[in-house]
Amino acid sequence: MSTDQRELRSGMWYGFAAYGAWGLVPLYFKSVDCPAHEIVAHRVLWSFVVLSVIITFLGRWREFIAVFKNRHVLMMLFASGYLVAGNWYVYVYSATSGQITQASLGYFLLPLVNSFVGVTFFKERLRVPQMIALAFAAGGVLYMALSLGVFPWIGITLAVTFSIYGVLRKLVPVDGVIGLTVETLLLAPTAIVLLVVWEQKYGLAFGHHGIATDLLIACSGLVTTIPLICFAQAIRRVPLVTIGFLQYISPTLQLCVAILVFKEVFSPDHQVSFGLIWVGLLIFVWDAVRTVWMKQRQARTIIDSEPMMTEREMKKATV
Repeated sequence: MSTDQRELRSGMWYGFAAYGAWGLVPLYFKSVDCPAHEIVAHRVLWSFVVLSVIITFLGRWREFIAVFKNRHVLMMLFASGYLVAGNWYVYVYSATSGQITQASLGYFLLPLVNSFVGVTFFKERLRVPQMIALAFAAGGVLYMALSLGVFPWIGITLAVTFSIYGVLRKLVPVDGVIGLTVETLLLAPTAIVLLVVWEQKYGLAFGHHGIATDLLIACSGLVTTIPLICFAQAIRRVPLVTIGFLQYISPTLQLCVAILVFKEVFSPDHQVSFGLIWVGLLIFVWDAVRTVWMKQRQARTIIDSEPMMTEREMKKATV
């Protein structure tokens, strides 16, 4: 097996680990005897602890400190930090309140929302298949709102916040591990203040519900960082088209957990709504793969034609 093949194989395993963990994480949040807002506050603090250990092991504190010398980058990470905290809260709330189906809906919608955000923020042009895909997705959301009488705000919020978070992080020249470490540090003061206020006002689960609950809450740092590290390793080794396919592992597992483990309702109306969104996704993925294949074919054609042009030029030079 060649080095490239080994890299691809390890990258695939990292990808399966990352998206598999993100797909099964509702099992963890559901098992923690703790309100969603407290879990998120602890998640911020324990994630910073774990990330601090990681960047110490990697010897990357200089990169971390350098971020604080750039005011623009720091403000961008401040905004993205609070955005991802909001995303975390909605996701944890969906798990603890028995609405994991909606969370999976959000991550099925994410690629389509990313396209819409690209048009809105970066003036990108949609191809016809992408427009059709977005129309199917919008139809699925509208059908759910009308047939069930419930607007899927959890799914929409998760997709929109994570998409905008991705835009902000794309604009910031800081890698994933350092960026998340800075974000959690910037969020830490708010998390600490809120935990103190909640302890005085209502009483916290941490420190009052037993050692098992305390350990589960502390593990929120590992739950946050390990999939991120696996993802960072996967994206370095695996083509983006493959990553595009792997990302659907997460919402698929979430939906399976919701229906099979927690027995959430998945009525015929849900099936129609999800079906419309899945059709949109199939069109979207087909168009993405077709576009990449056409670009690769054009590149191969150009490369293959270059020797022929050189040979002709050599013949003319000889004559």
